[in-house]
Amino acid sequence: MAESIRIYTAALIVIGDEILSGRTHDANIAQVASWLGVQGIRLSEVRVVADDTVAIVEAVNTLRARNDYLFTTGGIGPTHDDITVDAVAEALGVDVIVHPEARAILSEYYEPRGGLTEARLRMARVPDGAELIPNRYTGAPGIRVGNIYLMAGVPQITAGMLDALSGTLEGGQPLLSETVGCWVAESEVADLLRETEKAHASCQIGSYPFWRDGRTGANFVIRSTDARDLADCVHDLMEGLEGIGKPAVPGGI
Repeated sequence: MAESIRIYTAALIVIGDEILSGRTHDANIAQVASWLGVQGIRLSEVRVVADDTVAIVEAVNTLRARNDYLFTTGGIGPTHDDITVDAVAEALGVDVIVHPEARAILSEYYEPRGGLTEARLRMARVPDGAELIPNRYTGAPGIRVGNIYLMAGVPQITAGMLDALSGTLEGGQPLLSETVGCWVAESEVADLLRETEKAHASCQIGSYPFWRDGRTGANFVIRSTDARDLADCVHDLMEGLEGIGKPAVPGGI
């Protein structure tokens, strides 16, 4: 029997009233998902929650238990509504402390910028037992505690924190993907997609329809951790499309 491939998963909690109200369009989901894929970790689920302690605690305790990793974005800034640290500490049953290294980093960063005020010092608060994630942009660090990673809500800062974490998390085989496009309605190829996926055990096929230039089309994204099986699946899907008179477009439309 072939050895099963260990699949590592992560969840993401996007925190902030501004996301739920529509005032801010979240850009972190895509970049976190892409970064995790490179690390060999699959983003299995995403929740968007308000700046509400009860909601954050429930989400943290649920998602950290059923995933290898949990990431949060938002709510670790200097204002009163930045409550992520307090909520995560409550979820873990630990106190909130001022991390001495974080305090030193912020003190140095803000020395020429008016000094370390009480509000700025809030960004040095962490759940007891936490480690820091470097932030090369503003000094205010991200936080790692157990399998939970607390990051900023600003996408550029989040990207820097992810970069600092690159190569430090244990993952499985990266999830590879190829795209095939076709001017065809999904209903015309539903059986072909199902049978092609069934014939390649390690592959998943996602169908993404669109309407363009007065025509119906779809892009099919094939994913697998096995490069050979992925190539075979792409080949079979393209042959299947050609076989029903629907030319395939490698790379998508």
